[in-house]
Amino acid sequence: MSDARQNGASTPVVVTLGNPNTGKSTLFNALTGLRQKVSNYPGVTVEQVSGQLTLDGLDVRLVDVPGTYTLAASSPDEIIAVDVLCGRVAGLPQPDAALVVIDATNLRRNLFLLTQILEAGIPTLVALNMTDRLAASGIEVDVKALEDKLGVPVVAVSAAEKTGIEQLRQRLKSLLLGARPTPPSLGINPRLDAAVAELAAEFEADSNKAHALEIRRALLDADGLAEQRLAERLGETRRDRLVARRETLAGGRNLATLEARDRYSFIQGVLNSAERRIESHTRSWSDRLDTILNHPLSGSLIFILLMAMVFQAVFAWAAPLVDGIDYLTGALAAAASGAMGSGLLSSFVSDGIIAGVGSVVIFLPQILLLFAFIIVLEDSGYMARAAFLMDRVMRGVGLSGQSFIPMLSSFACAVPGIMGARIVASREDRISTIIAAPFITCSARLPVYSLLIAAFVPADDVLGGWLNLQGLVLLALYLLGIVGAALTAWLINKLQRTRSRGRFLLEMPPYRAPRIRAVLAKLLSRAVIFLRRAGTIIFAVALVVWALATFPRNDSAGDFQSPPLAESYLGRAGQFIAPVFAPLGWDWKVTAAVLASFPAREVVIAALGTIYAVEDDSTDLEGTLTTRIRHAQHADGTPVYTLPMVVGLLIFYALCLQCVSTIAVMYRETGSWRWPGFAWCYMTALGYGGALLVYQLGTSMGIG
Repeated sequence: MSDARQNGASTPVVVTLGNPNTGKSTLFNALTGLRQKVSNYPGVTVEQVSGQLTLDGLDVRLVDVPGTYTLAASSPDEIIAVDVLCGRVAGLPQPDAALVVIDATNLRRNLFLLTQILEAGIPTLVALNMTDRLAASGIEVDVKALEDKLGVPVVAVSAAEKTGIEQLRQRLKSLLLGARPTPPSLGINPRLDAAVAELAAEFEADSNKAHALEIRRALLDADGLAEQRLAERLGETRRDRLVARRETLAGGRNLATLEARDRYSFIQGVLNSAERRIESHTRSWSDRLDTILNHPLSGSLIFILLMAMVFQAVFAWAAPLVDGIDYLTGALAAAASGAMGSGLLSSFVSDGIIAGVGSVVIFLPQILLLFAFIIVLEDSGYMARAAFLMDRVMRGVGLSGQSFIPMLSSFACAVPGIMGARIVASREDRISTIIAAPFITCSARLPVYSLLIAAFVPADDVLGGWLNLQGLVLLALYLLGIVGAALTAWLINKLQRTRSRGRFLLEMPPYRAPRIRAVLAKLLSRAVIFLRRAGTIIFAVALVVWALATFPRNDSAGDFQSPPLAESYLGRAGQFIAPVFAPLGWDWKVTAAVLASFPAREVVIAALGTIYAVEDDSTDLEGTLTTRIRHAQHADGTPVYTLPMVVGLLIFYALCLQCVSTIAVMYRETGSWRWPGFAWCYMTALGYGGALLVYQLGTSMGIG
């Protein structure tokens, strides 16, 4: 650690690095607990997770770097590890130490990245994770021999079982407080090492000089991001010098290939000394399970049945909590109205705040239950198997298998899904993925689905009670979004006249029992995000809707009274636009609520809750929002929410693009309004057309 930090001038910084699926996040959580902060690295959409770690009185800032297999980089997202190690991230000094997490059962693969990190010249501690799985894998690792070969301390741990954590903490403290060790010279390629040292000395005079690791990456990764950025900072003359040195080293061959050969030769020498594998002629239970889950027929059937079970549970298990929150919301609104009387302030609190925001918050249990299932499936290792199956589907619509990961992220929110499309190599495939991602059913659609399904779809048992009709309808809506995304990707690829040639490399993580604490921590994060959204965007829109539905007020005889809802500003605007949506069976109230939800889909629930709450001030109708929409009528006394109208409304929300954040990030990722504009018009037309077709056909067939 530097002298300044030893004197308490600043908190020492330690970064955690490693391959994906090494248990790095689990170890990070074990070290920091809940003392974590999430932000984005400057200039990119990748999350930076930092936490506070206390080592016997020594406060340490622990920063988690996204998992990667190599330091080679071709995009801004991929070079983050290099930037962090070189101290080129704004607001983050060069680390005092690196904590590298490696999978004890996959040393050969993990040591490739570790040896690259060691070349950064930063004091390094290795966490040999998943040691609890060594015996079952028939592997023995000599930790002392591994230390001697690598020249850095190695601690055997199991983050999942919480073993070795205290020893790891003590070794990390010793590394930070002890004398700064001389970085080990691995001697993998002495000629390359000499070239890096020569160029580093040559570039020393530059005002914005390069780090030795940057020079190494620029030499090895021809036309990679490290070389491009080096040329931007130091000029084309330095780049020419770099290219000339690369050609001399390569001797007409590919320098990166030669270097990888030498690196794996070094790694094999380490393995010969530190690892012993026992040959096993029997298939493990995980291999037998993979045979079933990865099979096109049995795997697909299991996936569909599993998803069906999840959606059954969303309604069946969450119903008591939803009803409880719904009851409390109604009781709170009634109590506020009773305590404040019938004035403007009372309406503001009970109809604007409680009815508006509360009508959305009641669906929090269903959202959290759905995410709980997804988190458990991810942490258990099953989702990677599902990704393997979906790769075939992606290629069937002309996309690279790389597009599955952004699509999977879109089930939470289309914004990170669209951002995640940066991993797709082909620009044409990336555009197709970005346009298709908003079709995937995100968490914002779930409150809309839940309200309408609970109100108008009977909770009938299907297949002898194994399934219920409400869950099947919800599953059908999710499948509709997936089909819409697939067909859209196929259409965009046809319009661009391109065929995907990308390859999808996916590592199958081991099966693990999900940790309850980790699941709860992720659920807490989701709940906070949802409640923050309910307390900001939804709250603001609910108040705007309340104000439009309450004014202009009559002031006859000094007694200020709200106008009839139809004569309010909201009523007038809704009735003006209503003819456009009348063919869908909507009245002006539904029209106004849907239009208010274009900034964010779930706002429609708050808007409807506020509209019907304000209307109830002048009627005898009481009850929850579900009860109110069931009794809603047109001016002629016919019900508004008929079955064709409800199904059409569900299809509209499944296909329409109603999210300002999604449109904004599409613009940022494509660099033009062309694609966001196309997506909005295309999806809105699909939503309107689908709702129109279902309503008109259903009504003509006499379905009520």
